[in-house]
Amino acid sequence: MRKIIFATGNQGKMKEIREILADLDAEILSLKDAGITADIVENGNSFEENAQIKAKAICELTGEIVLADDSGLEVDYLNKEPGIYSARYMGEDTSYHIKNASIIQRLEGVPDEQRTARFVCAVAAAFPDGTVKTVRESMEGRIGYEEKGENGFGYDPIFYLPEYGCTSAEISMEEKNKISHRGKALRAIKGELR
Repeated sequence: MRKIIFATGNQGKMKEIREILADLDAEILSLKDAGITADIVENGNSFEENAQIKAKAICELTGEIVLADDSGLEVDYLNKEPGIYSARYMGEDTSYHIKNASIIQRLEGVPDEQRTARFVCAVAAAFPDGTVKTVRESMEGRIGYEEKGENGFGYDPIFYLPEYGCTSAEISMEEKNKISHRGKALRAIKGELR
């Protein structure tokens, strides 16, 4: 069985990734599983560039097929902030409870139709022969008025999905994997791995 390394240390993310890629004939390893500690500077100007930087760096280090993603939240009213800085928004050690409260506060008085936002995910696959394939997907929604739900992480509790009448932290993990930016991007990159 071939190995695929996913360049992340986030165990919540790895659970999602393993579920979605379960039908590939491959062992999916996190950086920790593969025994890799690498400090990669994500200094790209887009989700795609950041995903490629991570995938290529770990592929060069290991000689294995490497997947990496970069994802984040774009709020239209805030000029697509926090965007590629979603994880580092307001400081790396700031809790998402504080980040979410700040976004809600910045949108105070803004009507529903101007609260549009999306989660974006770019996934890059780096192959030992130097080839890199990249896909980008998104999940559209709006910013809610308060945090709701326990099923997600990060910005999920404020990301309202009008067609479901709830936030992405209030739907089941199975449902979220079907419609999420990461779920769509992982299914799209799967075609490149077959």
